[in-house]
Amino acid sequence: MADRDTLPLPLEVRTRLAELELELSEGDITQKGYEKKRSKLIGAFLPQAPGKGMDPSVPHERRTPVTPGSSSRYHRRRSSGSRDERYRSDVHTEAVQAALAKQKERGKMAVPMPSKRRSLVVQSSMDAYTPPGEEHIGLQDTSSGSEGEGSMQGEGTPTSSQSSINMENWISRAIHGSTTSSTTSSSSTQSGGSGAASRLADVMGQTHLGKSENHSAPPDVTSYTTDSIQVERPQGSTTTSRSTPKYGNAELMETGDGVPVGGRVSAKIQQLVNTLKRPKRPPLREFFVDDFEELLEVQQPDPNQPKAEGAQMLAMRGEQLGVVTNWPLSLEAALQRWGTISPKAPCLTTMDTNGKPLYILTYGKLWTRSIKVAYNVLHKLGSKQEPMLRPGDRVALVFPNNDPAAFMVAFYGCLLAEVVPVPIEVPLTRKDAGSQQIGFLLGSCGVTVALTSDACHKGLPKSPTGEIPQFKGWPKLLWFVTESKHLSKPPRDWFPHIKDANNETAYIEYKTCKDGSVLGVTVMRIALLTHCQALTQSCGYTEAETIVNVLDFKKDVGLWHGILTSVMNMMHVISIPYSLMKVNPLSWIQKVCQYKAKVACVKSRDMHWALVAHRDQRDINLSSLRMLVVADGANPWSISSCDAFLNVFQSKGLKPEVICPCASSPEALTVAIRRPTDDSNQPPGRGVLSMQGLSHGVIRVDSEEKLSVLTLQDVGTVMPGALMCVVKPDGVPQLCKTDEIGELCVGSIATGTSYYGLSGMTKNTFEVFPMNSVGALISEYPFTRTGLLGFVGPGGLCFIAGKMDGLMVVGGRRHNADDIVATALAVEPMKFVYRGRIAVFSISVLHDERIVVVAEQRPDSTEEDSFQWMSRVLQAIDGIHQVGVYCLALVPSNTLPKTPLGGIHLSESKQLFLEGSLHPCNVLMCPHTCVTNLPKPRQKQPEIGPASVMVGNLVSGKRIAQASGRDLGQMEDNDQARKFLFLSEVLQWRAQTTPDHVLYTLLNCRGTIASSLTCVQLHKRAEKIATMLAERGHLQDGDHVALVYPPGIDLIAAFYGCLYAGCVPITVRPPHPQNIATTLPTVKMIVEVSRSACMMTTAVICKLLRSKEASAAVDVRSWPPVLDTDDLPKKKPPLLYKPSNPDTLAYLDFSVSTTGMLAGVKMSHTATSAFCRSIKLQCELYPSREVAICLDPYCGLGFVLWCLCSVYSGHQSILIPPSELEVNPALWLLAVSQYKVRDTFCSYSVMELCTKGLGLQTESLKSRGLDLSRVRTCVVVAEERPRIALTQSFSKLFKDLGLHPRAVSTSFGCRVNLAICLQPHRLGKLADQGTSGPDPTTVYVDMRALRHDRVRLVERGSPHSLPLMESGKILPGVRIIIANPETKGPLGDSHLGEIWVCSGHNASGYFTVYGDEALQSDHFTSRLSFGDTQTIWARTGYLGFLRRTELTDASGERHDALYVVGALDEAMELRGMRYHPIDIETSVIRTHKSITECAVFTWTNLLVVVVELDGSEQEALDLVPLVTNVVLEEHYLIVGVVVVVDIGVIPINSRGEKQRMHLRDGFLADQLDPIYVAYNM
Repeated sequence: MADRDTLPLPLEVRTRLAELELELSEGDITQKGYEKKRSKLIGAFLPQAPGKGMDPSVPHERRTPVTPGSSSRYHRRRSSGSRDERYRSDVHTEAVQAALAKQKERGKMAVPMPSKRRSLVVQSSMDAYTPPGEEHIGLQDTSSGSEGEGSMQGEGTPTSSQSSINMENWISRAIHGSTTSSTTSSSSTQSGGSGAASRLADVMGQTHLGKSENHSAPPDVTSYTTDSIQVERPQGSTTTSRSTPKYGNAELMETGDGVPVGGRVSAKIQQLVNTLKRPKRPPLREFFVDDFEELLEVQQPDPNQPKAEGAQMLAMRGEQLGVVTNWPLSLEAALQRWGTISPKAPCLTTMDTNGKPLYILTYGKLWTRSIKVAYNVLHKLGSKQEPMLRPGDRVALVFPNNDPAAFMVAFYGCLLAEVVPVPIEVPLTRKDAGSQQIGFLLGSCGVTVALTSDACHKGLPKSPTGEIPQFKGWPKLLWFVTESKHLSKPPRDWFPHIKDANNETAYIEYKTCKDGSVLGVTVMRIALLTHCQALTQSCGYTEAETIVNVLDFKKDVGLWHGILTSVMNMMHVISIPYSLMKVNPLSWIQKVCQYKAKVACVKSRDMHWALVAHRDQRDINLSSLRMLVVADGANPWSISSCDAFLNVFQSKGLKPEVICPCASSPEALTVAIRRPTDDSNQPPGRGVLSMQGLSHGVIRVDSEEKLSVLTLQDVGTVMPGALMCVVKPDGVPQLCKTDEIGELCVGSIATGTSYYGLSGMTKNTFEVFPMNSVGALISEYPFTRTGLLGFVGPGGLCFIAGKMDGLMVVGGRRHNADDIVATALAVEPMKFVYRGRIAVFSISVLHDERIVVVAEQRPDSTEEDSFQWMSRVLQAIDGIHQVGVYCLALVPSNTLPKTPLGGIHLSESKQLFLEGSLHPCNVLMCPHTCVTNLPKPRQKQPEIGPASVMVGNLVSGKRIAQASGRDLGQMEDNDQARKFLFLSEVLQWRAQTTPDHVLYTLLNCRGTIASSLTCVQLHKRAEKIATMLAERGHLQDGDHVALVYPPGIDLIAAFYGCLYAGCVPITVRPPHPQNIATTLPTVKMIVEVSRSACMMTTAVICKLLRSKEASAAVDVRSWPPVLDTDDLPKKKPPLLYKPSNPDTLAYLDFSVSTTGMLAGVKMSHTATSAFCRSIKLQCELYPSREVAICLDPYCGLGFVLWCLCSVYSGHQSILIPPSELEVNPALWLLAVSQYKVRDTFCSYSVMELCTKGLGLQTESLKSRGLDLSRVRTCVVVAEERPRIALTQSFSKLFKDLGLHPRAVSTSFGCRVNLAICLQPHRLGKLADQGTSGPDPTTVYVDMRALRHDRVRLVERGSPHSLPLMESGKILPGVRIIIANPETKGPLGDSHLGEIWVCSGHNASGYFTVYGDEALQSDHFTSRLSFGDTQTIWARTGYLGFLRRTELTDASGERHDALYVVGALDEAMELRGMRYHPIDIETSVIRTHKSITECAVFTWTNLLVVVVELDGSEQEALDLVPLVTNVVLEEHYLIVGVVVVVDIGVIPINSRGEKQRMHLRDGFLADQLDPIYVAYNM
């Protein structure tokens, strides 16, 4: 193609070539055949050395398109096929190719392909399949209506056709620099570098396979929730040196930093990491201002950017509006004149879908029918006394696009009746795109009546009673049919009052804004008349001319020429409906020939369609045309349509000077139009402008960089009688310089006057007073803003460079949506996406606009193809516009919302995108390349060292953050159990003194008592178990025994049996019968790690441990002896074991942290007794109390409350196994109500189960008598930051059942101290008793300050605020201090640091921890680096802060509240800041209703977000942009990978905590079976 432009080919050869190209594009000839014939044709003309295209000539030079020698880039061939010519000058395509080639030299962009679940791929391609019948020469999928829609829809979407012409060939040549023979296929495979497979291979080559060490975290002991997939890995213990395979035997690789990873996923991530390592435009400047506000990078203006240097422009004045003697004084007067003096003259001819004339409306009929409508509207609606409509009222006109005659009659009827017509589109369904907004417009205009035609009325959706339903957002309307036969004849004496044109409103034209809202532009009668006069003068209209109109006659250019000006001049309009154009795109040209029409009004789309279809027509003659009005001549791509059209039809009699582009806007009506001149020497204006310049708002005729240019054609000169100036687009309306782009403003009578009912917006648009540089007004009359961006060139010619609505300001530079559409379309012949269906808009993320491109994908394109296309579009836009695309999405065909005339409805598409209901089938996000205004990475400041001033209890001027619970030593209580050092002794004492007192009651899932234990029953049972351990187990003192029991009474008896026998018990969660493969290895591991000499369990579990499934999961032969306690010996033990030293081990507590660390801590007898006493005092427990416990009894506070506290304090514990709640969610609350319990303990998972499971059942529970009004304390037992949203929704939900809002509180414990805080609330009259604590307080902290390890309190509801609830009242005997985790120095009040604890019930150390035990030793024995350096503290590993509150506790001391922020080893260090996963997860869960759960983790500095999707798999891709946006907005982080999985994939342990490390291992080993994985660029 490049060569053909430079060859002097004879005309017939050119014509033959163009036909060949079309044949190829229509698929009538193969590529090979095409190339053969083509080379034959041009062979004779090929010079030996291929010629290079000449530079484009200067903008204002005359171009004669026919001469074979003219080799300008504008010289258009006749080819068109599917390369919608309009969308590109060759320049554009060349530019795109060059830009892509440049990218290629820079090295391949390895864009990792997203991975998609099979079903998703299949589904989306099925949905997208368009039946073959619809593919009618590409018009079905084209569809952009003849609308200017105010937003860029109309332009963004002109049309398409399926096939592709030899562009491909040329593209591939441009890219590979290869010869003519390079074929189509090469362009698709090689263009983007190698295929994805080889790219992956490259990456695989860089990562080395290696044996992985056991670095990774051990599995969770505590987890089996039935529905979650288990990602627990068996692991070798410290004693056995055998290395067990990890995570389903996945072969593991190690990446550079020694993290073991699994195959496919990590290769992609590695590829992503490598891609992101490439330097992108300006690297962030590294400095960090130590202030709370994280400074967002502000785009510094580039000192070299082009600046406007011209003189200030002058306002341009149009020629005088000549007053012609016989011009009518109003449009109605014109209608009256023609209707009476030439009633037979044709006014309007309508067509049916076969192109046959359907109906001819004469001026006589128009006049009489309009009178009839006027009379009926005024007198036949409502009653005589109360007519529904009076002059000045607004009326909706609802007519279909194929019935201009009925519309015209109704419109003129309204003018005659002096009511104001508001023409709108026919609402096809109740939820048409944009129809709701139109409803708002009608409502605000006070419309109560809608005029419509018979056919349209029949076609509207009806309710069963035959009523027309109220459309969504619409006011209640009376539908009135205007067909003559339905109307009554006006009486003889009635006649409409025909006045001269005045300042009353004539009609209201609707306009859709960028955001989708619909405004009504009011046009006065005088403006209407003046506009018609100006059009008549500039277009040279004369009486009885014939005009062919293809445009929408309800608004804009179609209305002005085809309905209004035509009547003023008694012209004959041939109206071509959109439906006919779809069937026969040549229809308008045929009508021009048939009627010898002088004028035609079209859009560039219509010219393009004609080009595609014209080859069947031999007898076309366009010599009658004196003017071809191109309504969207202001769009950047209209120029190529005009040129191509002229090129082809010049031989059919079309004169070059006939093509008249015009510019218009709803506010300013016609802004400028090119006059049809007879003088064919005056060349049309051309401007070849630099895109770079345009993006800075400056006009630079393109010089050296010949690629990124925009070629514009002029749209003629200012309208007669109008003044035009160009003002700066934002701020004060100051005149631009001559070389500056601005918004065109028009001062004329012939413009709109207001937005109906919106005075503020009206003032800004219709009452603008432009000023010159010194601030003086240039005219005392107001101007109207047109919404068009452009400039006035030499000779007063107007050029339009874009629309305000399509303007996107990214990083301080301006880009036009239309230009970006054009670039995207020039990338590739339309193999993958439909030409007319691309939406480009910007969304605001992190204080800047971000560009989003959405296109409809063809059903037959493969995943690989589309992805290839997407990555090339990104590169092309980057190369030409120097701007990054934030998100590129492909949706299945026919799924973007359309406007009534078939264009893409832009604001609806944007709305769908933002709310996550666009359902794309492919998404590529590029936040890493686009977002350059992130805050600086933080560099840590040295903290205050020991040298800082420390006076008394102040550190650097603040009170030291320390607090303690009440002192155990001074508390006088009649605690009998204190006499005993050992729990076993307490039990024996209770069995003697209160033998029949019930200690434990276990409930089953029906809420009935499954079993219970009195003091003596427990004692006797424990004795038997001790005997069994001695006789059958042959155990020594201090041997370890694993207790593998379901939650219940057996577990308690076995525990005390061990104490009686002098053994050390370890409670272990039994394997899950449905999930042995993943849960049994965990049991095995704890048994081995804890060095248990034997296991005790029930008969059922014994059987399970020996089952076939068990032997498949672990080596069953290596179990220690297993004792079955269902079969106990009858005799008593000879002697109970008497421990001598209270500091010896009482039991081991094993648990898995959320990071996957398995840790067992040692609890001595002293600590155990101190712990029980502390809880007894805090919760006021004594024998007459009942406490309901719904917790897992295997570790932490859950175990202590379940097994130990009742024995120590003597209260009755009602035990409710949490697993039973899965069967009966109301079980726990019903038990609390039935037993009138005042204190209850639960876990977050239990609370969540109740909130989700019982949310809709509160009424039925109330009727069953559920009453929670007696509950004083409901404590959530947790080892994490309080989940404030969950506790609040629980409190709100059950408030109606009597739950006091202050009853719910939380506790806090960790490995080194199983309970540090526990807040029992005292309600009612108990509040004045000694132990009452104040309410838990909530504070709001700034999340941005937290990332810098600072606490900054803010008001509720302020941006970036995070609510934190205190974790409960500090237990008696516990002291805490906040220390700096790095320097170990004490911190001041309200400073964030690690929580350190000193207490009698601290654990005495780890029994075993995977990994290096030396690292952990200081967890239990740390000292401060300065200040009180004597006390020995245990480090909790949690960050938090203390804050002295205004509240006082019972002793009158001010209350110190402890706020837990999060675990240190969970926190993620990103960009030098500390993030807590839960904060990011909370933001993500809020973004879309179908995200049920979320977990985040990092991998090689990339943030990975895993979301569980509750919805169809089609919605998976909607989540990718939403997740990326919210994390950027709220956390200033760029998400690297978004993984969408099924519900239940994120592993959660029994405490309801997410196991993020297991998830990470599962992701890297490729075991999650994700629905979709997106790799953000």
